[in-house]
Amino acid sequence: MPVEGDSTYERQTHIVMNDTLTCSPSQGAPKPDAASVLQFKNVAGLTEKDALIRLQQEGPNELPAKQKRNLATIVYDVLREPMFVMLVAGGVLYLLFGETADALMLLGFLLVVMIITIVQAQRTEHALDALRMLSSPRALVIRDGERRRVAGREVVAGDWVILSEGDRVPADGLVRQALHLEIDESLLTGESIAVRKVPSINDQLDKPGGDDLASVFSGTVVTSGQAIVEIVSTGQRTQLGKIGRALEQTQVEATMLQKETRRIVRLLAITGLTACSLVVVAFAVTRGGSFEAWQQGFLAGIAMAMAVLPEEFPVVLTIFLALGAWRLSKSAVLTRKMHAVETLGAATVLCVDKTGTLTQNQMRIRVLAAGGMSTDLSDLPGELPQPEHGLLACAILASKQDPFDPMEQALHSAGERFLKNTLRLHSEWSLVREYPLTPASLAVSHAWQTDQNHILVATKGAPEAVAELCRMTAEQREALNDEVLQLASQGLRVLAVAQGVIESGLLPERHQDIALEIVGLLGFEDPLRPSVPEAVAECQTAGVRVVMITGDFPATAKSIAQQAGFDDCERVITGAELETMSSQELRQQLHGVQIFARVVAEQKLRIVNALKENGEIVAMTGDGVNDAPALKAAHIGIAMGGRGTDVAREAASLVLLDDDFSSIVKAVKLGRRIYDNIKKAFVFIVAVHVPIAGLSMLPVFFADWPLLLLPVHIAFLQLIIDPACTLIFEAERAEADIMQRPPRDSAEGLFTKDTLSIALLQGFSILVMCIAVFLLARTGHSDDAARALTFVTLVVAFVVVILVNRSWVRSALDMLRVPNPAARWVLIGAASVLAVTVLVPFARQLFHFAPLHLPDLLLSLSAGFLCVLWFEAIKKHRRLKISNQ
Repeated sequence: MPVEGDSTYERQTHIVMNDTLTCSPSQGAPKPDAASVLQFKNVAGLTEKDALIRLQQEGPNELPAKQKRNLATIVYDVLREPMFVMLVAGGVLYLLFGETADALMLLGFLLVVMIITIVQAQRTEHALDALRMLSSPRALVIRDGERRRVAGREVVAGDWVILSEGDRVPADGLVRQALHLEIDESLLTGESIAVRKVPSINDQLDKPGGDDLASVFSGTVVTSGQAIVEIVSTGQRTQLGKIGRALEQTQVEATMLQKETRRIVRLLAITGLTACSLVVVAFAVTRGGSFEAWQQGFLAGIAMAMAVLPEEFPVVLTIFLALGAWRLSKSAVLTRKMHAVETLGAATVLCVDKTGTLTQNQMRIRVLAAGGMSTDLSDLPGELPQPEHGLLACAILASKQDPFDPMEQALHSAGERFLKNTLRLHSEWSLVREYPLTPASLAVSHAWQTDQNHILVATKGAPEAVAELCRMTAEQREALNDEVLQLASQGLRVLAVAQGVIESGLLPERHQDIALEIVGLLGFEDPLRPSVPEAVAECQTAGVRVVMITGDFPATAKSIAQQAGFDDCERVITGAELETMSSQELRQQLHGVQIFARVVAEQKLRIVNALKENGEIVAMTGDGVNDAPALKAAHIGIAMGGRGTDVAREAASLVLLDDDFSSIVKAVKLGRRIYDNIKKAFVFIVAVHVPIAGLSMLPVFFADWPLLLLPVHIAFLQLIIDPACTLIFEAERAEADIMQRPPRDSAEGLFTKDTLSIALLQGFSILVMCIAVFLLARTGHSDDAARALTFVTLVVAFVVVILVNRSWVRSALDMLRVPNPAARWVLIGAASVLAVTVLVPFARQLFHFAPLHLPDLLLSLSAGFLCVLWFEAIKKHRRLKISNQ
């Protein structure tokens, strides 16, 4: 199957929706006579009401899957988290030691933190539910006598489903009407050769495998033809459902980001638990080993474990990727594979189709060239001259009667305008055979029985393919090529039209054996999408190379590339040149090339693999069945949601719902934003855990120091940390320079030397400032007052860390003017609760604080604000660097 550029032929998925259609045979099948027609008019299908009732009775049409996380499951998972185990352990110890108020306070915080975590988990589940609904394969059903697209999971027994080439069968059913239908059942049988399907009036399903049967099965793929199928079994009752349990065991490989996160969590968890044990023993031993010392040691150990255990890392990764995928769907990009979200920011090459992606896919005929004359239809005031009249009529006869393809639709629109529709003028003619397009011959022919003695063959296709079928001489081909170049240089897509007359009964089996004569050329215009030049310019600024891969003529591709603003519009590699290149030569030629023309789908895979071998991170678009291998091979496969096939969509990582190139660029920008925000969240987590761990551990080594952080304090801090690292940073907008940077190195870890240095410096700055406040406060205050002042400094520092890390370019003061509702509520909540713990006597007692004087409180507030402001100087340096670039 050819690729996108020859969209007239690249996808023969055109279900005919008029009342009747003459049936044409598949290769090797018996030839029907002129009366062999399919009747569509009386198909009404189920009513929506009946379909809804059956859906409720039978359940959704989907395979067995892992049980959805309901509220009870989420609560159970939350209670198993190490942080909550530590909180419960601390509460129990307080109860055992007789500190009822402390225990209730700690358990109260446990309840609040648990509620926040459950809300975040449910939000993630809702986002995933929305994605599951979007990613469910679509099915074209007939309900209430009308065609409509529904999610595959909503198909029910009794539905009448329309299948076309490239579609995946949504459920088991019986073929009721068909046009040379062939289906790949290798998923069930292991046999790679497609099998023929025929209509039947029986109600019994056959076993998979074998030709000329009427049963179709869920998960199999239509390789050619069209059909209307009555669904018999759905969900677990299908053949595929019976082996669904085995499919459920398939494990998905973890991404680099997940692997790195797990490694960090494992390392810190081991470190934290080891430190916890050491703290308990060391604290008790250094204080004489009394019961009170051991009591305080256990509390210090629990605080230490809570301080170091990095339970936020996997939570952040899950929430950011799930909500990131949800945000992508709002930009008309559906995420089928989560790894694509993190990979988008590293993409270095975008390989895109021309038609429908760079252009509007709203074809219209601009020029007709026949008999040495050329007519521009946009300027034509009256009727068509005779040569162009015959050319247009022949082209329509070589098209589907009720087409899906935009070029064939354009032909019919021109026929309505200038010919009053050729097919109606020749309503007595019948279609007796269709010669489909093949990769070897980019042309299609329709053979029409005009009377009892003659058959008219109308052909249209790529000029070089039609020239081959017409057996043109070298001189004739050169003249034709000159005409094609002249039209293509105007940005027009060019097709050639030919015709021939054959006596009845002498129609050959092979397309190449038909005697044809050239009629003329068609020049189609598909305007560039208005958003494309700006999107291409943004890619160039971001260091992402845009490569056009099209089946169209090189001159046409160059014209569109020039309109789109490509850097290099002169160098073009054609499919014919690709065939002569070795892999090494192709890799060498790829540097700088942005246009591939006259390329068939099978050659896309070579291009993708060569780019990958050159070290590029490749995102590639595709829509046809034969695009699936290249989509799978690309780091980010992007299927067309509007004109793509189910096979392409299922092979892809992303699905472009509106087929618009600018949506891909938005997705790249959003992917960079998501990765940026994950890094900000991780830096924040590391930065705040450093002072918590330090303040938990240092009193162990100084016998005269009191415990600075108790479990109740860390539980309070979790009320700031959890929403900050998830809600606040996930919602942050993209940095102003996000599309002015080169793509990140795909091998680069989450914690680079620079980011880890920033995180640790922020954390140690807070720790040093807190220790300084504590030591200063001890000179004239009680231990409880010193603890309170240290805690105020720590909380204020956490707030400042949130503000300075919201952007690594803009100042914290500027970011206060950038709306982030989550940040506002978290900061207001933290300030309010901190004020209560410091000012309300009962709360002070629960937190083991002493009353504070205003000067001391101002000192703590100032210290908290100043401790990480050095990062603002780094950001100012970054802004100057960006402005000088």
